[in-house]
Amino acid sequence: MPKNTTRYVDGFVLVVPKKNVEAYKKMAKIGAKVWLKYGALDYKECMLDDKKPKFVTFTFPIMTKAKPSETIWFSFITYRSKKHRDQVNAKVMNDPSMQPDGMKDMPFDMKRMAFGGFTVEVSS
Repeated sequence: MPKNTTRYVDGFVLVVPKKNVEAYKKMAKIGAKVWLKYGALDYKECMLDDKKPKFVTFTFPIMTKAKPSETIWFSFITYRSKKHRDQVNAKVMNDPSMQPDGMKDMPFDMKRMAFGGFTVEVSS
């Protein structure tokens, strides 16, 4: 990705039961294709690996209250601007694969998902 093209990021933290990881990854691959098709600059789905980093007392497992049978994911989608994000998301939400019939049986609890839109303040 060229330097300084990312100015806005949508970030997500969610909890996925271990038994649903493959279903989540399948859903995420579809999501990646759709967001990139409509102009997102990048799409990442990251599963927590280092659950107990040194020198930190408040971790994602504590924050999410994840059980041993669950995995924690941090996901982000990058855009040129908030306006660009809004344009891309409008197209994504109208895509047939994102309609309720295509999104039933979610492999995670949507009520335990955190979301936010972020301006990029420092970037390399």
